[in-house]
Amino acid sequence: MNKHTSMLGAAGIIGIAVVVGGCASSVERPDGQLQSAESAIQQAVSSDARDFEPVLLNQAQNRVADAEELIEAEKYMEATRLLEKATVDAQLAGARSDTAKAQQAVEEINTNIEALRQRIEERQ
Repeated sequence: MNKHTSMLGAAGIIGIAVVVGGCASSVERPDGQLQSAESAIQQAVSSDARDFEPVLLNQAQNRVADAEELIEAEKYMEATRLLEKATVDAQLAGARSDTAKAQQAVEEINTNIEALRQRIEERQ
C-alpha cells in the first residue's frame, strides 16, 4: 500500500465519520413531540379514557415517561419514536372513549324509546 492510497483511505474514513456525525447531531431534542404527546394524553383523559380505555391510556403515559428518560440521556431519536407512539396511543384511547360514550348514549335512547312504546301499547 503506498502513501497516496493510505491518505485516500484515511480521507474516506474521515468523510464517513463526518457524515455519520452530522446525521447524529441533526436530531434535535423532541420538546415539540413531548408537548404533543402530553396534549394528546390530556385530551384522552378529558374524553374519559381512564374509564373506557385505561390500558391504552396507561401505555401512552408509560411511553412518555420512558421518552423523558431517553431525552435526559440525550437519545433523542429513540425518544422521538416513543413520543410518536404515545401520541397515537393517546389519540386512539380518546377516540375509543368517545365512541364508547356515544354507544352508551344510543343504547340509553333506544331503551327510552322502547319504554315509551310499551307505555303507548299499554294505553291502547
